[in-house]
Amino acid sequence: MMSGDLRTLPSAGLHPVLHEALMLAVAAIPQEKAPGSYELQGDDIFMNVMQFVTQHPEQKKAELHQQYIDIQVLLEGKERILFGTTDSARQCEAIHVEEDYQLCNQIIDEQMITLKPGMFAIFMPGEPHKPGCAVETPAEIKKVVIKVRASLLHV
Repeated sequence: MMSGDLRTLPSAGLHPVLHEALMLAVAAIPQEKAPGSYELQGDDIFMNVMQFVTQHPEQKKAELHQQYIDIQVLLEGKERILFGTTDSARQCEAIHVEEDYQLCNQIIDEQMITLKPGMFAIFMPGEPHKPGCAVETPAEIKKVVIKVRASLLHV
């Protein structure tokens, strides 16, 4: 997991592909878009704009991805994301290969980050994360999740 703030993106030290994905998403002005999926570079890089009410962590399951990197950027509100390192997910359900996700009930040695508008968190394939958690009480947030095909980092 990596995290940072869009205001200091040039000095974040990100892989050029991840930096470019963030720049493409910011240029698309996601805060003005309705919830939905938007292509940035075909199915190699796209973004999902979301607006929903956060939930208590115990009401949510963790997710894992194999083919895509998740860059979660908070646009409005406050959000807590619980996460773990690779191989820390337990009690996992079947993998949904086409949609590139797997849900899990537990993260061993769970950690957490609280996002405020303009902050981002990057989760690599295999890193379990539980986004959309309430900071104190459930509240509405707006966010964008940028999906980056992981194989682009190895070209």
